[in-house]
Amino acid sequence: MDPDELYTLRSQYWLGQYSLCIDEGKSIARRPMSADLKAEREEFVLRAQLALGQYDRVINEAESPNSSVAIRALGLHAKYLATANDVDARQSVIETIQGFLNDPDASNSSSLQLTACNIFLTHGEMMKEALQCVHLGMTMEHLAVCLQIYIKIDRLDLAENNLMLMKQADEDSTLAQLCKAYLSIAHGSSRADDAIYALSHLSEQYGPSPMLLNCMAVANIVAKRYDAAEINLNDALQEEPGNADALVNLLVCSHHTGKKAQIGNILQKLQVNHPDHPFVLGLGRVEGAFDREAVKYSVSA
Repeated sequence: MDPDELYTLRSQYWLGQYSLCIDEGKSIARRPMSADLKAEREEFVLRAQLALGQYDRVINEAESPNSSVAIRALGLHAKYLATANDVDARQSVIETIQGFLNDPDASNSSSLQLTACNIFLTHGEMMKEALQCVHLGMTMEHLAVCLQIYIKIDRLDLAENNLMLMKQADEDSTLAQLCKAYLSIAHGSSRADDAIYALSHLSEQYGPSPMLLNCMAVANIVAKRYDAAEINLNDALQEEPGNADALVNLLVCSHHTGKKAQIGNILQKLQVNHPDHPFVLGLGRVEGAFDREAVKYSVSA
């Protein structure tokens, strides 16, 4: 038996090919494999469903009497994402997942740690707690998420260390290649071409998912190739109309290319269809601050 039966499944999930990941999970369900691999297969399928917004399916699976702590954590993540307008419900999820992390019998689950980290990152202002979940982990996913957090807090030196560990474990792995591209983008225009090369290779191998197209667009924006970035983003929106990240990146691209008429239309789509997106929330805070300051300097008629 192939020692890594889930290689394709994992790669499809990491690269944003969520529907293909679910199909792959179903196709290999009857193959003989260890109990650990079966559990991991089930978790990746549920994570792909979560990414597609199929929250009810994940919650129903998590409520099964025999569900593992990893599956129950994914159910909590689904409940969190499904209750965007319910502050109390989301706080309850945070408290419950923290309870899991404090349980000696559950806290060693690497899947629980990853899910808790993702919930904390989504919740906002819990970067420290998110990092605590993964910074000691040695799985490829722990290293990858930790690397992304280091990029968020502008510690590219620590991110480089994590990438080195990933390369030592498996330099050719999909996740290592993807993280290499993330870090190259974070370093700016001097390494944008490295990112574009890595992302193009992954896209040719697995297909151009909206996530990969968005990443290539960001790399092209960093390299000031705005026409190429716009092509990437239009392709992403064709694959997934209304993709929030593609709209945000297209807004940035339109700003750089001076397409002012397009900016208002994109912004309206974001505000109407994605009111909870971090970009939209951040823009609202900035506009509110501007309005408060403007009042101080207003001149009475």
